[in-house]
Amino acid sequence: MRGYNKLHMYTSTIMVYQRMKSAEIVLDFGCYCQIMEAYNKIGDTDKAVKLFLEFETRKLDSTPFPKQMYRILFESLGKSGRAFEALKFFRDMTRKGISGDSSMYASLICSFASIREVKEAEELFKEAAEKRLLRDPEVFLKVVLMYIEQGLVEKTLEIVVAMKDAKVKVSDCILCAIVNGFSKRRGYWAAVKVYEQLISQDCIPGQVTYASIINAYCRIGLYSKAEMVFQEMEKMGFDKCVVAYSSMVAMYGKTARLRDAMRLVAKMKAKGCEPNVWIYNALMDMHGKAKNMRQVEKLWKEMKRKKVIPDKVSYTTIISAYNKVREFEMCVNFYNEFRMNGGVIDRAMAGIMVGVFSKLSRIEELVKLLRDMKSEGTRLDERLYSSSLNAMRDAGLQMQAEWLQQNFEGT
Repeated sequence: MRGYNKLHMYTSTIMVYQRMKSAEIVLDFGCYCQIMEAYNKIGDTDKAVKLFLEFETRKLDSTPFPKQMYRILFESLGKSGRAFEALKFFRDMTRKGISGDSSMYASLICSFASIREVKEAEELFKEAAEKRLLRDPEVFLKVVLMYIEQGLVEKTLEIVVAMKDAKVKVSDCILCAIVNGFSKRRGYWAAVKVYEQLISQDCIPGQVTYASIINAYCRIGLYSKAEMVFQEMEKMGFDKCVVAYSSMVAMYGKTARLRDAMRLVAKMKAKGCEPNVWIYNALMDMHGKAKNMRQVEKLWKEMKRKKVIPDKVSYTTIISAYNKVREFEMCVNFYNEFRMNGGVIDRAMAGIMVGVFSKLSRIEELVKLLRDMKSEGTRLDERLYSSSLNAMRDAGLQMQAEWLQQNFEGT
């Protein structure tokens, strides 16, 4: 059975156990441990717990291996959401004179953190820290995620202190979780502040954290900081992060730095990192604002050739670009393609197409657009309402104008 478990052939271990049981072969402690582990690994935690209870009633001599079975028990109970039962067994174990080890504390803390029982997780965490038994990085990550989910993001910084005290490296995963937690719960300014605080404490970011903080700097307009961190990220060897490239290209778009954006994308491609839909959208938006339709069309064709699926923003961007150069028929063609692909009309798309259909005097299509908006639950703002109403009145369509007033006025 030990051999099967080492090979992850847990069902074979269980088959051996069932044959032993039918042959009425008495199990020793080692057998119980192997079978419990097998049931635990395949997710049948109830049977693992049942075997532990059976073992206890038999009172077998298990002096050489007292902790192994408890470790499996705590893990099994934790997996099935029975953390409080695991804690009860743990306290009973310590009363019997068996001391808890780092893996037991890790299992218990992770179990309580997973079900967001902050008080019990904190007590066990403190207890393990006092005994110098905090060694598993997963424990720290689980507690950090628990605090973030509960909105207690400031407490995540205490975990960083505990990790340093335990001489456990603050991983990129934990650093990123904290930065993103502050972004979500306290906003981008708070995320930037906590990032800079953690860096001052010698925490070393990795690719994921770099990407997150570049996005945060871009969101609050600290563009020079974003560029500085991006350059630092490249020097550290993280030069193939599409998310970071996306943030930088979008930033260049906001600051009208079209050449810098194109150079960055060329550099990205040279390193074998393919642009995603966000990057294509940002580039098309920049060229569209510059009325450079040749580049817009080139980017759209490149997207299709590389099988990057356009999203709602992609269609809105290219339709907006054609609208700027008054190529309204192209706007209609892309709008129809968008709808054929299952696209849902939002205010941005409606804002462009109401104007397009009005300018082309295609009132029937305008009415259909408005009906589709109504059925899809998209509200019509005052500007679009006035534009649509005027178009219908100018076309002498009083009945359609009355329908519009009845269905959209006051929205």
